[in-house]
Amino acid sequence: MKKLFYTFNPWWDDGFQLKLKQRDHYIKRLFAHIESRDIILLAGLRRVGKTSIMKLAVKELIDRGINKTKIFFVSLDDFLLNNKTILEIIDEYRLIHKIQREEKIYLFLDEITYKESWQQQLKNLYDRENVKIIAGSSSSSILMDENAYLTGRSRRIEIKPLSFDEWLIFKDIRLKKADMNLMKGYFDDYLQSGGMPEYVINGDRAYLQNLVEQLIYKDIIAKHNIKMKSLVKELFLLLMERSGKLLSINNIGNILNISPSNAKRHIEYFEDSFLISLIKRYGKTNEKVTSQNKIYAGDIGIRNAYTGYRDKGAVFENFVYIQIKEKNPFYFVEDGVELDFITDKYFGEQYLIECKYNAELNEKQRVLFDASPIKNKMVINGYRDIHLLDI
Repeated sequence: MKKLFYTFNPWWDDGFQLKLKQRDHYIKRLFAHIESRDIILLAGLRRVGKTSIMKLAVKELIDRGINKTKIFFVSLDDFLLNNKTILEIIDEYRLIHKIQREEKIYLFLDEITYKESWQQQLKNLYDRENVKIIAGSSSSSILMDENAYLTGRSRRIEIKPLSFDEWLIFKDIRLKKADMNLMKGYFDDYLQSGGMPEYVINGDRAYLQNLVEQLIYKDIIAKHNIKMKSLVKELFLLLMERSGKLLSINNIGNILNISPSNAKRHIEYFEDSFLISLIKRYGKTNEKVTSQNKIYAGDIGIRNAYTGYRDKGAVFENFVYIQIKEKNPFYFVEDGVELDFITDKYFGEQYLIECKYNAELNEKQRVLFDASPIKNKMVINGYRDIHLLDI
């Protein structure tokens, strides 16, 4: 066990230097709560950068003078840890470094949902020991707490694909002010490649396809013991093709020759893995329930790898959705006229947003847009307006 833990925590050895691309936005959000007792839960698509952000946080703690041995990182999906509970793993770690329970430690627990009763175990750690816990998972189940073990004890942060600013950093692109006119071309490259960090760095399309294969098999087929593997792959392609469109469960069921309930269940598996997101129609409860949901890809690069880089308007709309996702947006329809997003009033100021890619609102959209009583309204028209999304 000691050898495994040292493999996970190479900073315990003298001379080790951690070299990773910065993602300052998430480090600032995480360290805004580093002194509180709150458990920080990181969620997001597999390989989107959760582990790297944890390790960037480790580096920041070390730079702030925290004793290296008081920082423990472990990935709980490791085969050698299958028969160990989280509490037993932490006890083993304390034993290696002879750390008493009153001494504060920083725990980075990756793939936390691989352990049964993980919420209860984290609650026990929180209640009984001097710990700061940062836990991560590639399953949206980390955001759920059916038994309320972590209610009032946790904060949730979703790690999203690279933003355009992060993409420029990962591509090592630095422009002088005189060359800023080139930025629009780089933004088009970004819309094509998306924001999966390793793919942005190496540009290998086979990597992205292999990643999706792993996601489908590990997070959907194996996790849910699905026998019809071809059905899951066909469904994935259908979902990517419908990105930015209304999703008819009945149509999906008819195409795949399965029941609507079966289609709905499989779509939920994709949503749980962050490969897709579904948003509801804005309106009264019955309108939300009876209307079709709208679908967006978890990463525009993954979408483009399987559909081709076409319909840039739809890709740009998907990009905007990812940027405002934490505002819990709905789509807005009135008298058959649709506007792209209206953000949830419970997540800060409310915004009405229409996305265009070098285009204009049609006459009916303009009338509906202007007539809306929402105070904050914006038309995001391609690269020139993306700065408006900092809301």
